[in-house]
Amino acid sequence: MNKYEGRVRESSTDTANQKIDRQTLENIERYGYDGPDTIDQRLKELEKEWDIERVLEVNASTLALSGIILGATKDKRWFILPGIVTSFLLQHGLQGWCPPLPILRKLGFRTRKEIEEERVSLKALRGDFNRVLGATTPAGVLNVVRD
Repeated sequence: MNKYEGRVRESSTDTANQKIDRQTLENIERYGYDGPDTIDQRLKELEKEWDIERVLEVNASTLALSGIILGATKDKRWFILPGIVTSFLLQHGLQGWCPPLPILRKLGFRTRKEIEEERVSLKALRGDFNRVLGATTPAGVLNVVRD
């Protein structure tokens, strides 16, 4: 886990982290034993899942842009909104926490690493990594992992 994603988990409540971990485990149990087609379908869903960073970035951008447009067209007091939003985003970048983070974690948004853990677990249950045993060179292992 990279330092940044570790800070997101550290900044989240134990309850939110446990809920996300429990849901991830339930997903692996539900999809991991239903055969390769079910796993393939779930892997495609995981490719489309938005991680918490993407949600925060889109949310902040939308609010900041809205504040700029409203400030320019309606009332200059709206220019406060981009200042607040960008300061929250800066705080998140520096500390791994910002005011929307607890809400988004309670809603079940996961870090990129948490999504990847489910993805790799499903691939392992599907047998994808059994082929690594036959790879004899670093390039061979890398090719197997990239497939």
